[in-house]
Amino acid sequence: MQEPVYTLLSIGANIGERLENIEKAVDLLASSGALTHIKSSSIYETEPVGYLNQPWFLNSAVSGFTTIPADLLMGIIKNIEEITGRKKREKWHEREIDIDILLYGDYIIKNDNLTIPHPGMHERRFVLVPAAEIAGNLTHPVFGKTINQLLDECGDRSEVRKLK
Repeated sequence: MQEPVYTLLSIGANIGERLENIEKAVDLLASSGALTHIKSSSIYETEPVGYLNQPWFLNSAVSGFTTIPADLLMGIIKNIEEITGRKKREKWHEREIDIDILLYGDYIIKNDNLTIPHPGMHERRFVLVPAAEIAGNLTHPVFGKTINQLLDECGDRSEVRKLK
């Protein structure tokens, strides 16, 4: 078994029972043993990015430790999305739940199934604002900047407001 790796996830939903789906996903991450010592950000309501003609999202960041290799963790996450009711749709469209691995320790992984760090995280306020709340001093292994610095430099001006 590998040493525990600090992992940062982004969770979002914009259709169905948005808040309940996010809470259920976090509960499943914990009960599955995929993440331990879980810390969750506040919930933020965020305007859509990419495809704009859709409901606003709820977004949160979740951190914790895992001993599961990144590719297997992604498989567990896909199962949690399925259990939580995610349906297949076009990229950028509505989601019952969406869970992304933002950072997996200081690992840099790029293959056909997985890219870590998440390639667009530094360009998205809906990712950076919740992530900065719980892991603002965490350093991005590619850019060598903290999440707080990435947020300060982010050109995205979409609205992100704290819900709870």
